[in-house]
Amino acid sequence: MENKNQDNNKNNDNKNDSKFNAYWIYGVVALFLIGLQFLPITDTGNEDITYEKFKSLAEDGDVEKLEVVNDKYAYVYLNEEALTKEEHKEVSKTGFSKNRPHYVFNIGPPDYFATRLEKMTTELDADKRFTTSYEEKTNWMAPILGWLLPIAMLVAIWLFIMRRMGGGASGPGAQLFNIGKSKATLFDQNAKVNVTFKDVAGLEEAKEEVMEVVDFLKNPSKYTALGGKIPKGVLLIGPPGTGKTLLAKAVAGEAEVPFFSISGSDFVEMFVGVGASRVRDLFRQAREKAPCIVFIDEIDAIGRARGKGGLQGGNDERETTLNQLLVEMDGFPTDKGVILMAATNRPDVLDNALLRPGRFDRQIGIDRPDLKGREEIFRVHLKNIKTSENINPSILSEMTPGFAGAEIANVCNEAALVAARRNKEEVDMEDFNHALDRVIGGLEKKNKLISPEEKEIIAYHEAGHAVCGWFLKHASPLVKVTIVPRGVGTLGYAQYLPKEEYITRTEQLLDRMCMTFGGRAAEEIIFNKVSTGAQSDLDQVTKMAYSMVAVYGMNEKVGQVSFYGLQNDSFQKPYSDETASMIDGEVRNLVNSQFSRAKDLLREKQHELKTIAQHLLGKEMLLKSDVEKLIGARPSESKKENIIGVPEIKPTNGVSDNADEIVGK
Repeated sequence: MENKNQDNNKNNDNKNDSKFNAYWIYGVVALFLIGLQFLPITDTGNEDITYEKFKSLAEDGDVEKLEVVNDKYAYVYLNEEALTKEEHKEVSKTGFSKNRPHYVFNIGPPDYFATRLEKMTTELDADKRFTTSYEEKTNWMAPILGWLLPIAMLVAIWLFIMRRMGGGASGPGAQLFNIGKSKATLFDQNAKVNVTFKDVAGLEEAKEEVMEVVDFLKNPSKYTALGGKIPKGVLLIGPPGTGKTLLAKAVAGEAEVPFFSISGSDFVEMFVGVGASRVRDLFRQAREKAPCIVFIDEIDAIGRARGKGGLQGGNDERETTLNQLLVEMDGFPTDKGVILMAATNRPDVLDNALLRPGRFDRQIGIDRPDLKGREEIFRVHLKNIKTSENINPSILSEMTPGFAGAEIANVCNEAALVAARRNKEEVDMEDFNHALDRVIGGLEKKNKLISPEEKEIIAYHEAGHAVCGWFLKHASPLVKVTIVPRGVGTLGYAQYLPKEEYITRTEQLLDRMCMTFGGRAAEEIIFNKVSTGAQSDLDQVTKMAYSMVAVYGMNEKVGQVSFYGLQNDSFQKPYSDETASMIDGEVRNLVNSQFSRAKDLLREKQHELKTIAQHLLGKEMLLKSDVEKLIGARPSESKKENIIGVPEIKPTNGVSDNADEIVGK
């Protein structure tokens, strides 16, 4: 196989070496034609002399004829007797005859030359005199090139532009006549897709769904013999970074068929009809390469529902492109082996005609991986990293709840960079903790100057979060609390590790709201004042409260109603003004009650609050084990439970070891 690839590479190199650019020929011809303009009128190759030399030749009787051309040059013809002399040996050896001149000189001003020539002729003996003639000669190429050369140059420029635009070369001009061509990248036997299902982890259910597509492409007769039809389209739906594009490439790699990859935005141009033309060209190429897979990433760029917004121009072009896509999907039969795959993270905006059976028959949901899926993804990415023995993928998966595949890959890469920055030979658990800090919390602001007063406020604020979360039953387990500033506007944070839950009860949401209010409540209890540091906390609580009242139906007064998805309509409210006032009032009551609850809890645990805050001022970061030593074990956890599973790492000089506040991530 390697020899075959080497032979192919050699053939390709030979092809590249054998290419000759025709523009060199055009250039040589143009230079030749231009050079003709500068050639002398008479192609003689005669020797240049002075007037005195000519006079000496005439006095010796060597001149047979003098020819004055265009009142500029005088050509001297020697007689046969003179050619036998030794002094004219050079010009006689060059093959000159008496019909061609032997010497030439510039006559200077014509009138002055005529006077001198007449005087010299009268002084010569009769047997030494020569004949003199005056002639006007023109270069026959001059008038021809005068009109032919501009036309030739225009033709050459036109051919050059047409060749560039026709796809003969790359560059900006090549896109003018190719603007209606498909921009899809083709992966075939020459550019093979090397991704297989082994490279895709955490998507077992999705892989089972697309395995049927691979089997059909390999053994189509197995399905067509029974009258079955493979789905024309497979739509991959999921959040960003969950592996939709990777799964589509794995399907092409497993099936070993040509794979066309294109983005939905590549169909959209400012010119009318371009998108539809590219769709036609894409499906034409796909039919020629069948069986094959056509993958359109971010199909929502052209697949949005039609007739919304009432816009003109680009909106009409997008709808025309979508109409052509719908027609093409109906136009190719399923037994040809052309399968369309697409990916989007916004299925709610797609047109219904695109999602109906017969077009995208199969829709595969790809969600964020669970605990087991994250562990498998870590194992895939850790293969390329030189890790120490203390690296445990199961622990890393517990430390990254809610992370998608792309985020896990980023964490692994950041850990390797951290280890390299510290001149380590292996990546250990400490590096992964710092990588999580960097990915979630942001870059550590080591040089950020904070006054002692502000630092004390931050310490009590974060201690309030930690104490509330510690004593609330349904709050997420605490990982660490720190006052080391990170990212933009983050002066400190308390990190929690939420459990793998798919539904949330009312008491859990209330405990989370109370825990989020812990920072603001601690400031009011200790300093009798509040600061702007709770802005993000208030934002989280407000969204959570409105969701409970207006979305989840968790308020008795508002009732069992949900306005989810209707509140974004700015033209018409989904409820009356009276209901809006009721929602606002219930949200305010809910928020105030949880704020009062947080203050009551912190007043009861004021000693624990001050203990945590004072140690934060000294150490800048406390892990869960540190908090247990200071205020005792968490009441809601038994001693045998190990919810977090994160090994204890000793911080040094305020360098934190994990990440941002994660509440229900």
